[in-house]
Amino acid sequence: MVTTARNDGLARVVLKKGKTQIFRDGSPMVYSGAVDRIIGRPPPKTGDVVLVADGSEKPIGWGVYNSVSMFCVRLMQLEEEAKRDPASALNMERLLEERLCSAVDLRRSLGFPSTNTNAYRLINSEGDRLSGLIVDIFADVAVIASSAAWVEKYRQQIQSLVSKVSDVKHIKWRSSTDILKEEGLDMSEQKEPAPSSYSGTVKVMENGIVYLVSMEGQKTGFYADQRESRHFISTLSKDQRVLDLCCYSGGFALSAAKGGATNVTGIDSSGSALDLANENILLNKLDAERISFLKEDATAFMKGAISRNELWDLVILDPPKLAPRKKVLQSASGMYRSLNALAMQVVKPGGLLMTCSCSGAMTQSGLFLKTIQGAASMAGRKVTVLRQAGAACDHPIDPSYPEGQYLSNYLLRVM
Repeated sequence: MVTTARNDGLARVVLKKGKTQIFRDGSPMVYSGAVDRIIGRPPPKTGDVVLVADGSEKPIGWGVYNSVSMFCVRLMQLEEEAKRDPASALNMERLLEERLCSAVDLRRSLGFPSTNTNAYRLINSEGDRLSGLIVDIFADVAVIASSAAWVEKYRQQIQSLVSKVSDVKHIKWRSSTDILKEEGLDMSEQKEPAPSSYSGTVKVMENGIVYLVSMEGQKTGFYADQRESRHFISTLSKDQRVLDLCCYSGGFALSAAKGGATNVTGIDSSGSALDLANENILLNKLDAERISFLKEDATAFMKGAISRNELWDLVILDPPKLAPRKKVLQSASGMYRSLNALAMQVVKPGGLLMTCSCSGAMTQSGLFLKTIQGAASMAGRKVTVLRQAGAACDHPIDPSYPEGQYLSNYLLRVM
């Protein structure tokens, strides 16, 4: 047993009987409720490497420990993997390097970056076997999003490795303050970010369209997960009137305009997002008579449009996350239903609605389609599903951790 032979007195997290198979099968998140006991004196501290063992204390693998989080251990390597790659067993620095190299190789095989797309996800948390770490590449800037205590502990090593990725010249580190608080880290007590941390904006290209990305924007600054759906919208937009609701910096709207839409309207409540959207019109030399952005609440706008009997050929509805946790799923379902019912009423009969949910709780519940059907009933419309999609291919999902699947995207025909 590789991890046993090299444990160097590491603490051992012993699982309850009947709780081991899911982790042998690859699930990376060891919940505190699955733990029977912890062997080791002194007890492990947050960020320490620990062994994970079954009830008979036979090692399953190893990972990083957290004394506060509901995720007691994030498994990094199973015992069988350690046997195949003993050099990285119990060695976080070596494992980080190997996982990053693997992620780079995967993106290169998928065609990223390319001459017409240089905005993509390099590391997708559990999907790249680095739970709690996200890295997005925007031209020559790497945005590193941290949502786990171990990521903060290995910040220097991660930044060093990412800086060696081809074309990366700048690093922007973004700590998910609220999530890290649940991990036992109060980021307000941490040191100020390094002066070299990149700020401002960067120009990127996606499917030949130029976008201005703010390093202070939502999430990592740009939603690369919708790339394939934005491209699909461009293929549907020729000679169409298009409405992009909750448009952020104009991703779908710009794609529609590039695809030949006769008129495109983008709606968002964020002034800073719309500043980027309007900059993007200029960057792409689009006709301002054909595409415009309005600062307004999406619900209020749709109600006004309904009162004016204003209709569009193609509507995109991509609201922010409404169900961050399962406990609010019921109330969020009501909000999704209401939004979609309004959106259906501004689609001309026979027109198209692309509706999205980025709430993992909604996607994993399987209720989004049922919610859409409820919205159709509320709106007095009939819908059929033409396409179902999730995040783009550079956002891999670990099937042993389906909780990593968060994005739902449905294209509907609305009658």
